[in-house]
Amino acid sequence: MSDRNPSPTNRQLLIILGIFTAIIVIMISFVSLLVDWAITQIPISWEQKLGALVVPVYEQKAKDSPQQEILNSLLDRLESKLDNKLTEKRDYRVIYIPEKNVNAFAIPGDVIGIFEGLVKEVKSENELMMILGHELGHFANRDHLRSLGKTLAIRVAIASISGDNATLANTVGVVIENISNARYSQSQEYQADEFGLMLLNKTYGHVTGATDFFKNLKEQEKLSWDFFSSHPAGEKRVKRLEKLIKQKQYKLGEYSDLEPNLQFSDREIFRN
Repeated sequence: MSDRNPSPTNRQLLIILGIFTAIIVIMISFVSLLVDWAITQIPISWEQKLGALVVPVYEQKAKDSPQQEILNSLLDRLESKLDNKLTEKRDYRVIYIPEKNVNAFAIPGDVIGIFEGLVKEVKSENELMMILGHELGHFANRDHLRSLGKTLAIRVAIASISGDNATLANTVGVVIENISNARYSQSQEYQADEFGLMLLNKTYGHVTGATDFFKNLKEQEKLSWDFFSSHPAGEKRVKRLEKLIKQKQYKLGEYSDLEPNLQFSDREIFRN
């Protein structure tokens, strides 16, 4: 008796797999383009509603402290230098998280999360202001929403193809993980650096301290995994910032000391 349903050959399996992979790649590319367009259309009020869902998760890790109060006062100084279109209907604030991670990140809803581990590595107010300005740059370019939107859209696309409802069920967990470990493109990070540099110059009249954080960490990239796993290598950023400083003809000036409550005697690079 002949086999009416012969087993597919290896070649046929490879063709089917190739077609399936091509469909996924095309869908992901299309989804990415669609998300980039959609992000520009999302009202700030929608972003703040999303923030209302995820910010409490980080607030539970934080605590009212002198450090958080000082960080918010520094952020207010930077915010006063922003164009009106970037402050209208927004209320930027900092959440200070007393954990050892060396990182800072933008959270939907006008919130910047900063871990104690990062603050312990900062040696001047200027250096810290550059970091805060960089995060404001992500808000200005809506990078945080692009990263989150693409992650969620891709998960939806894959779940639609595979029929895996569990992928969709874990959406909230994915949102939270994506926010604190967001991986921006090199271009997005460089644009945020340029934005932070501009704010630093507007605030102090010079850009001293702009490259200090990256210089201090670039020699210890293997240890500072929390930061460099989600940011471009420090050496490249230092070189690009130095080139930009020359192009913009920014001046250098005096350092401003950190407030006493932001000065730590046990500075070191932490690992989780």
